[in-house]
Amino acid sequence: MRSDYIELKGSHKLAARNEKIKGINNGEPFSITVYLRPRIPLPNLTEADQHKKFKTLSRGQFKSKHGALASDIDKIIKFAHRFGLSVSRISAAQRCVELRGTIAQHEKAFGVELENYASANGQVFRGRSGPIGIPKEFENIIQGIFGLDSRPMATPKFQQFQPSVSKELMNSYYPNELADIYDFPSTTGKKQCIAIIELGGGYRDQDISNYFSSLGLKTPEVIAVSVDGGINDPGSPDSADGEVMLDIEVAGAVAPDALLAVYFAPNTDKGFLDAINTAIHDSKNKPDILSISWGAPESDWTSQSLDAFNIAFQAAASMGITVCVAAGDRGSSDGVSDGLVHVDFPSSSPYVLACGGTRLITVGNAIQTETVWHESADSATGGGVSNVFDLPSYQRNANVPVSVSSNSKGRGVPDIAADADPSTGYKVLVDGNQLIIGGTSAVAPLVAGLIARINENNGKNVGFIHHELYSNASICRDIVNGNNTTTSTNKGYLAGKGWDACTGWGVPIGSKWLTL
Repeated sequence: MRSDYIELKGSHKLAARNEKIKGINNGEPFSITVYLRPRIPLPNLTEADQHKKFKTLSRGQFKSKHGALASDIDKIIKFAHRFGLSVSRISAAQRCVELRGTIAQHEKAFGVELENYASANGQVFRGRSGPIGIPKEFENIIQGIFGLDSRPMATPKFQQFQPSVSKELMNSYYPNELADIYDFPSTTGKKQCIAIIELGGGYRDQDISNYFSSLGLKTPEVIAVSVDGGINDPGSPDSADGEVMLDIEVAGAVAPDALLAVYFAPNTDKGFLDAINTAIHDSKNKPDILSISWGAPESDWTSQSLDAFNIAFQAAASMGITVCVAAGDRGSSDGVSDGLVHVDFPSSSPYVLACGGTRLITVGNAIQTETVWHESADSATGGGVSNVFDLPSYQRNANVPVSVSSNSKGRGVPDIAADADPSTGYKVLVDGNQLIIGGTSAVAPLVAGLIARINENNGKNVGFIHHELYSNASICRDIVNGNNTTTSTNKGYLAGKGWDACTGWGVPIGSKWLTL
């Protein structure tokens, strides 16, 4: 690294475990996103005192108060020109500058060495190891650089019901049926926009029209928004289309009068983060709620990624936007085979509403039993204690346990839960096929639809609801039976009275959420 450079804090990355491909093309162009410090630091709304004093900002007010400094942007532009990089996008509101150049130019500008790798399914991606270098003068200006590494970052949190010896279909539901079972208010999400983040797959208009027509519901308005070249690209039912259609059909069936804006981006840390920030700061569609059903274990992310995503969600909270995120589908291990427990990110951010999963058995609209979703080691609700984020003030009286692996205190996951077991799953239409799909992926858009109904009823956004939720647990129905322990770890968490690291406070009693 050059003598006038320093390491960008939190940017250190391990080399990809995949097969390295020789002969990288140094003249290949690509884009990166540089995220900058805010003009004024964002308020820590996880602290009760700051939350009480804070007044929600409009997008314009947020840009003026917390957007990037013009002088910082100018410095990045001058730096880019020194290395022959072009400036392809500037957003003061998102505090970012997008730069485009060749592999050789990026390597020289940021002191990295890039290699091509092949994933198990043959996908080729760029990878790097070690830290990113930046000029010393940018130490307190640049908060993150994304896009140098293009390895796939997240997985969708849905599971299609697959009949087997150990599993049978117990119940299945249309999302609007679940809204009735869970006593959601009768509003329909008018004047609301739900942003849905997708990192692959796509939807077909005919499927959407057919699905809602079969339910006797108005077909919601669905628009696709391209981020970083991501597009609505439907394929087959066993692809990410299952995630996209699940999200649209669940959110739309619960809030048919809401605008559903689907932000498609590449499955990289840059694409994921850019999609989230684009949705939050979208002054045209003006999302009131974000639904995110993609993620990965905390241990898979760099510190700069964890920080940058969390700041984005902090910005959303400041603007009264509720962010609903799936908590994961592989139990307490989150699919990591190191014998320890892990939580999924971004559900572990203290600024998002983390959504866990249950197994729901009904007769008609009457609930017979509802327990923690735990079918197997690879089919169980995520949940646990963050190894990254401290215990927020709103959870201090929730009896969040210490991590069963590290014995440390941290942000507890999830906050709430709803039906997610594929064997009591959701009836959806994907690429012309009628399927039953579960997973906490379904819970995030279900709760997003609930928030849209609440916002319409109250005539304002409920926004960051955590302090109200944690001070009034009676708005949820407690789930007290089950666990999310996985056989790979033999460690996990038990459900019990009050908050727990399987289902949080339990299942929302929709009508009682009108008090938020």
